[in-house]
Amino acid sequence: MTGSQRRELNRLLRAGRTEQRLVLRATIVLWAAARCPSAAIARALRVSAETVRKWRGRWNAAPGVASLGDAKRSGRPPKFTPVQVTRVKAMACTPPKECGVPLARWSCPELARHAVTDGICASISQATIRRWLSQDALKPWQHQSWIFISDPNFAAKASRVLDLYARVWDGEPLGEHDYVISSDEKTSIQARCRCHPTLPPGRSRTMRVNHTYKRRGALAYLAAYDVHRANVSGRCEDTTGIVPFARLVEQVMTQAPYASAERVFWIVDNGSSHRGQAAIDRLAEQFPNAIMVHTPVHASWLNQVEIFFSIVQRKIVSPNDFTDTDEVAARLAAFETHYNLAAQPFKWKFTTADLADLLARLDRHERDHEQPDKTTAQARAA
Repeated sequence: MTGSQRRELNRLLRAGRTEQRLVLRATIVLWAAARCPSAAIARALRVSAETVRKWRGRWNAAPGVASLGDAKRSGRPPKFTPVQVTRVKAMACTPPKECGVPLARWSCPELARHAVTDGICASISQATIRRWLSQDALKPWQHQSWIFISDPNFAAKASRVLDLYARVWDGEPLGEHDYVISSDEKTSIQARCRCHPTLPPGRSRTMRVNHTYKRRGALAYLAAYDVHRANVSGRCEDTTGIVPFARLVEQVMTQAPYASAERVFWIVDNGSSHRGQAAIDRLAEQFPNAIMVHTPVHASWLNQVEIFFSIVQRKIVSPNDFTDTDEVAARLAAFETHYNLAAQPFKWKFTTADLADLLARLDRHERDHEQPDKTTAQARAA
């Protein structure tokens, strides 16, 4: 035994987290290196002489700490073949309707049942199915919605919005008297009057809201969010449309500092209240220093006011317990004042560089999926 091997074995004995079986084997080897007989080692450690000879032989065959570990064991023979496992995973990646199953998505019990029905195996448990799927992070019971980019000028429109968030317009930095406003409407905020009073939270008890309610009308909440000043101006209307949006614009643009601003950029989506060139012309005619900027189609996530609306939904609308729409309007107006007292601009991190990277990845993804389709079409034609 070399000096380094002896030091390594002694280190294992001193370590507090060494497994006891490894401690026993290291002790046997150290005592054997000190020329102790196997019978004496067995008596001292209260093990059989066969155990001592086994680990002495292992060390002599391959000196080193690795020789003290357990040998590989074959274990129980597998019950399912690799082909069966692969077929189940392939079935999980196939829509149920293509397998003749009237389901929208798979679950582990349904996969286990169909694997037996389809003759893949005689019997199988849902726990086995779940274990197989987890090996490849397959979760066919989950789904995520997505949408194609349908706006042909998506990159240009999105870049203009992102540049405004970075205080840039047409390649030039915005001035001190330029402002950026993100605006939209939150429709159909209902006043649901609960049939029994809401119970406040208490010890070991959450707030309790009665399930039964009476509808007392609904209103729309129009808001204009100053992106860099984190200031919100809003109003409630019976409905959305061109005229209600014009009233919101007038409410904002007649207040300081927007009334005397050099330019006020209004970022809006493509809703009917402010869609197309006609909306741009109406705004410019009403207020010459206002410039309307549209987000791309189906890209409301670029509009920062949507983040504010999510805050309104969490802190004001849910749970919904209002006697009438007047109470809803009063609560929203009070929340605006409350929010503006301590609001900070949102930490918007999606930049034009991130946009370029996203579009490049989508383009590569589209090309990769088009190539197999072309190859399949050519093969069918041949």
